Amino acid sequence: MSDARAIIAAMAPELERGEYIFCALPDEGAERAFAAAVGTFREREGWSAILPADDARNLGLLPDQLFRMIRLGVDSALDGVGLTAAVSTALSDIGVPCNVVAALHHDYLFVPAADADRAIAQLELLSANARASG
Repeated sequence: MSDARAIIAAMAPELERGEYIFCALPDEGAERAFAAAVGTFREREGWSAILPADDARNLGLLPDQLFRMIRLGVDSALDGVGLTAAVSTALSDIGVPCNVVAALHHDYLFVPAADADRAIAQLELLSANARASG
């Protein structure tokens, strides 16, 4: 699906269980960290990872900040336009930062754990407004 309004209307945000951290992969235990990661990216500075907080703690990594993951249930196209802008603007409007990860089938938003409930409510409102305007 690549039509922005239709994607937003159908995005079905869902708050996943657990908390996550963003971190650099450690030299010690990197293989275990890779196995636990929900996402990795090779940056110029080295490998970055998104790890479940419990796994990170087991690896001796102390979180600077805890995040919750929101899965957007719509199967959006990689070449779709507007979804990232719409959700980041909606969250910005209520002062909630987000880190967006676009995967093959779905997009994922990582928001500060303390803001997760407000973020879900705002995204549900955004989706409802898109359905009403369609």
